[in-house]
Amino acid sequence: MHWTNSGTGSPGQRLWGVAIRWVVLAVAVWVATHLVRGLSYDDWPSLLVAALVLGILNSMVKPILVALALPFVVFTFGLFLLFINAFLLMLTAKVVPGFHVAGFWSAMGASLIVSVLSIMLGIPPNFRRPQHRRTTMDTTGFTGRRPPPGQGPIIDV
Repeated sequence: MHWTNSGTGSPGQRLWGVAIRWVVLAVAVWVATHLVRGLSYDDWPSLLVAALVLGILNSMVKPILVALALPFVVFTFGLFLLFINAFLLMLTAKVVPGFHVAGFWSAMGASLIVSVLSIMLGIPPNFRRPQHRRTTMDTTGFTGRRPPPGQGPIIDV
């Protein structure tokens, strides 16, 4: 779930939605750098640029990779998505100077952490289950008896 739907709303609302998702991704990558050995950044700008590049790769390249690897994704019940995320994280490290991934397993651990945190942080704090509306039936004039034959509602089958 996301804070806003990027397909609806005014351009300002869509821009805020993109900015919030970018901040959530940046926080998730920052947490992953502190929990996973082999994942590091030199300074804050490199971390923010890495989150931006990773977000762009997730929105443009990841759907293509998922479509190409769909049999593996289905066969592994979605666990192959972690491999795709690890690959995108390693690609981000190649593109962004100052952001470093030591190896595949570091990228795999970081992709797991980033995925879980992005899901957890992406849910708005005021999220509630939708309330079900109660439907009532107007019973005025109801006598509790069946109508006489031929006088009830007609149901064509």
